[in-house]
Amino acid sequence: MSIIFEKTVAGRRGARLSKSDVPPAEPIEARYSRSSALQLCELSELDVVRHFTELSRRNFGVDTNFYPLGSCTMKYNPKVFEKIAHLKGFFSLHPLLPQLRGAGLLTQGALAVIYELEKLLCEITGMDAFTLHPMAGAQGELTGMLIVAAYHKYKNNRKTEVLIPDEAHGTNPSSAATAGYHVREVATNRKTGFIDLQALESAMGEHTAALMLTNPNTLGIFVSNIEEIAKLAKKHDCLLYYDGANLNAVLGRFRPGDVFFDIVHVNLHKTFATPHGGGGPGAGPVGVRKNLERFLPISRVVKRDDNTYKLEYDYPDSIGYVAPFYGNFLVCLRAYAYILTLGAQGLRRVSDNAVLNANYILHSLKDLFHAPYPDGCMHECVLSAQKQTEREIRAIDIAKALIDEGFHPPTAYFPLIVKEALMIEPTETESKETLDAFIAAMRKIAEKAETNPAELRAAPRTTPVGRLDETKAAREMDIRY
Repeated sequence: MSIIFEKTVAGRRGARLSKSDVPPAEPIEARYSRSSALQLCELSELDVVRHFTELSRRNFGVDTNFYPLGSCTMKYNPKVFEKIAHLKGFFSLHPLLPQLRGAGLLTQGALAVIYELEKLLCEITGMDAFTLHPMAGAQGELTGMLIVAAYHKYKNNRKTEVLIPDEAHGTNPSSAATAGYHVREVATNRKTGFIDLQALESAMGEHTAALMLTNPNTLGIFVSNIEEIAKLAKKHDCLLYYDGANLNAVLGRFRPGDVFFDIVHVNLHKTFATPHGGGGPGAGPVGVRKNLERFLPISRVVKRDDNTYKLEYDYPDSIGYVAPFYGNFLVCLRAYAYILTLGAQGLRRVSDNAVLNANYILHSLKDLFHAPYPDGCMHECVLSAQKQTEREIRAIDIAKALIDEGFHPPTAYFPLIVKEALMIEPTETESKETLDAFIAAMRKIAEKAETNPAELRAAPRTTPVGRLDETKAAREMDIRY
């Protein structure tokens, strides 16, 4: 394996490798070696190509149809950034190449991308330092919670609880619990959509380690009293954690660091047009204020006096490693190129268009569907099928009926505090023509709920297997079709 690696790298223009540059090949232990040939099926290339092409035709993605999955930002990824991620100078790099000597010149560009992207994310969020190591938004959350734990341990604080609003993303309580904290839920004021300040004050105390907030929150509402919340948290040496899942709504308009947030995680797939779904790859960079920088994962990229870059490991208070090597570098590279392409003005247009599109849907449908917060929203709007329940039509029936209309259903039954919720996020990349077609389909479904509810309860009719029993499908999964 090392021979192949050496030939591949040394064959590139300007690369010179010594024996010390190439990692030695480790012999495979006898207990891991096969004693007989592996029995593999024999298929022609044509059969394999047809099989996977057919599977791709069954797939539903944002490249083929409108995908308004609220709170998940399923937006279009420009193909130019895919090409950049496949440039040989980045795509073919091995993580064990040296940083400076010999073939180290090959790695300097990648280290520069990491360093500069961290600086860009600091500017965008108002943080002082970033790590790109976390390989998903949820892992970013866990990294943030481990930093919270390290901070309080460093200060000898006996903190055991993390407060989370009842409208929060489900990964928030999971991440806090995985980090060893007891999770306490805080109620949302149903009239304003903000976290209830009285409930928050009652829940917060000497054992509160952190408060996790998303702003705009999952109701699609910007929490404008964030400074009051921050002052309350600081009284108890409680760290403020910003879930950046909805950052695309406020790019260039609002920086979490400017309103006292201590830790931020950013979902690159939601905000900066990198791939999303399918189990990866992903990236969830985490930013912190200066007083928390010492706890960031290792390694970290530093810039030397001679303008070269190196990896630094000497951080004794670090939480350690959270991912192999340096995170999903090629995903971060896509985000870096996206930010540079759009620039400050372009990023502001992203948030402007995301908010405009969501409000267009909200105001076009609130006469037929219940809207718990009808006056306006940020990047996503929450509707409800409460009106349709009078005809025994529920949110899931509307979601499945949308499949027959050629649209991916929005998120249903979330946020949990809204009955029969339908959370719709059009993203900034969709055209008015697409939104008009979706609105027409939703209005058609609302009319059908009045005139022919039985048809909706049988939806979808256009799929090969018809209406699935979700409970049975989960318990008796059959993937042969």
